[in-house]
Amino acid sequence: MPLLGAHLSIAGGPHLALLEARRLGCDTVQVFTKAPNQWSAKPIDEAQASLFRRTLRETGLRLPIAHDGYLINLASPDETLYQRSLSAFLDEMHRAEQLGLRYLVMHPGAHLEDSEEAGLQRVARALDEIHSRCSNYRIRILIETTAGQGTTLGHRFEQLARLLELVAAPRRLGICFDTCHVFAAGYDLTTAKEYDATMRHFDRIVGLKRIRVFHLNDSVKGLGSRVDRHAHLGRGQLGLEAFRQLLTDPRFTELPMILETPKEDGDNKCMDEVNLATLRRLLAEASA
Repeated sequence: MPLLGAHLSIAGGPHLALLEARRLGCDTVQVFTKAPNQWSAKPIDEAQASLFRRTLRETGLRLPIAHDGYLINLASPDETLYQRSLSAFLDEMHRAEQLGLRYLVMHPGAHLEDSEEAGLQRVARALDEIHSRCSNYRIRILIETTAGQGTTLGHRFEQLARLLELVAAPRRLGICFDTCHVFAAGYDLTTAKEYDATMRHFDRIVGLKRIRVFHLNDSVKGLGSRVDRHAHLGRGQLGLEAFRQLLTDPRFTELPMILETPKEDGDNKCMDEVNLATLRRLLAEASA
């Protein structure tokens, strides 16, 4: 059975996200290790890190994940922004390693006014430096599929394959497959036939074995819109069939599947509970 979880807040202390995950009945969890819209943050002290690691053991959550900050752009042709992004990502690596997390999900970045190939080469160069400077780290970087807004890289499977080709140590990388992003990028998942076609295409270009984590999000916008707007499961343009297919795909039965859906609806209801219940219902229906 897949490891179901949600992206949860670390407000009040990183370990509180783990306690909330346990309350929700999650098998896994994803967090930011600092505010995602800020370049820097107060370091995690050893007492915080120790409490987090102890709580992680006590809750039994598996394969916990961090997501990097939104300001980081390792594809930027601006050298100042590139170097700042590199430093910020190294800090993200350190923080995730301190907490004992398994994966760090990253967006490849945007090439801006430069070419796609030049942007991909900058990302690969940054990843090589990060791997060199974090050679003894356990944390593994996952490149996330993107919706393709603007000049954002990672929305075509060929771009992911090219990144893996360019880096010196591709074995240290994996892929985070976001359902909303893939759909918005133009790859259909809405029916069993289209789901199979998309997965075959991904396998041919990148390799399904590269996928380590799924982000489960419906999409506000339609197929090929290249707009990144997440919706609650079954309330967007994707619909429930895509999630039914993923949950019951025997190739992914032991992988983390993380909700990044909006936290509340108009009634201030905890929508993580609602979306997790939807996933569990789909699993139950499949096994009935």
